[in-house]
Amino acid sequence: MKINLTAIPIAIGSKAFSQSSQRRLAYSLLLIAYSGILISCNEKKTEEKPEEEKSQTEVALNESQYKTVGIETGFVEDRNLNKVIKANGYTTVPPQNSAEVSTLIGGTVKDIFVLEGTYVNKGKVLATIQNLEVIEMQEDYHSATANIEYLQLEYNRQKTLSDENVNPRKIFQEVKSKLTAERARAQAAKNKLEALHVSTKGSTSLVPIVSPISGYVGKISIAKGAYAQTGVALFEVVDNSQMHLDLNVYEKDLGSISVGQVIDFVLTNQSNKSIKGKIFGINKSFSNESKTVAVHAKIEPADAKGLIPGMYVSANINITNATVPAVPKDAVVRNAEKYFVYIQEEEHEEHEEEKAAPGKPHEHEIHFKAVEVIPGTTDLGFTEIKFVDKIPPHAKIVTKGAFYLLSAMKGGGEHSH
Repeated sequence: MKINLTAIPIAIGSKAFSQSSQRRLAYSLLLIAYSGILISCNEKKTEEKPEEEKSQTEVALNESQYKTVGIETGFVEDRNLNKVIKANGYTTVPPQNSAEVSTLIGGTVKDIFVLEGTYVNKGKVLATIQNLEVIEMQEDYHSATANIEYLQLEYNRQKTLSDENVNPRKIFQEVKSKLTAERARAQAAKNKLEALHVSTKGSTSLVPIVSPISGYVGKISIAKGAYAQTGVALFEVVDNSQMHLDLNVYEKDLGSISVGQVIDFVLTNQSNKSIKGKIFGINKSFSNESKTVAVHAKIEPADAKGLIPGMYVSANINITNATVPAVPKDAVVRNAEKYFVYIQEEEHEEHEEEKAAPGKPHEHEIHFKAVEVIPGTTDLGFTEIKFVDKIPPHAKIVTKGAFYLLSAMKGGGEHSH
């Protein structure tokens, strides 16, 4: 059966077009209009997508924000982070650079002339103690010296008489024996006084306690009025100019260790400060039950400033001289499944100044861009990195504050939606 479509009335005002049909037609028109709006919105979003993607890789800070956050920048460094032997240990000084000062004679502490942390030169008087026996030592010396003068004259006279056979030779021998004994007594008294750093001249009961080396005064174990005993340490003096490391290396790694190898170490409580050293000695016996051998490494005096004996360290003993590009570990941040570092874009600074309206104050902006990297070995506070895309030469890398920039970038991205 053939249907004649022209016979069907379509005028809205006609009776054949019922109210129900009118409602269906109006609903269809609304659907068409709404679909048009959605298509328009989608097209707009598609047009804005490149700008949105750009906001996900860049972030800008004004000068106030830059200073408040404490952004710090640096450069990619070549560091030896792989093919190493890890070892723990502590800083120390050679035995000849450390002294525990005691006294050879007991006595009451009279005065103390230094404080802990004071630098002293060799021979500096640290304190004085009082002992009356010192007066007796000086009297013995003076007495023996006086007797020597008399016996020397008598010796010369008796020698002449003996040579002329006027007096018996026995008398000459007796004088000679007494002179020798007095000389020995005087020398003994002098040696005692010199060991106590007391002068042979005059008479005093004070004994100076002097520093045997130049260095910094450590612990002070006496007080004024206290009794200082012999053999007990009264002061500690340490010379830090020859600081070195004692590292504990396990038996399995000994075959790879040799004198002259370079090490990188960090202080346990200052992990961002990397210091270099060089091995100068390896013990030939195990130092404890853990089956480790002490390996000694020298630190250059310029790098040893600020170090004190007993500071714990974590070290890498470099087996090869291979180097890799690395940045401080805090410079690398993770976003989703990718890793980034931020570089400062110097060229943006001029653009921002050009945008400033004449006569209006403008706060200078600093722009940063996230650059994808592939991280490698992380050690001694540094992380090996490989850039996915090429970066400008000598680009400034954000070494401190990268996490803040990541948070700001994420916040900016969410806001742009």
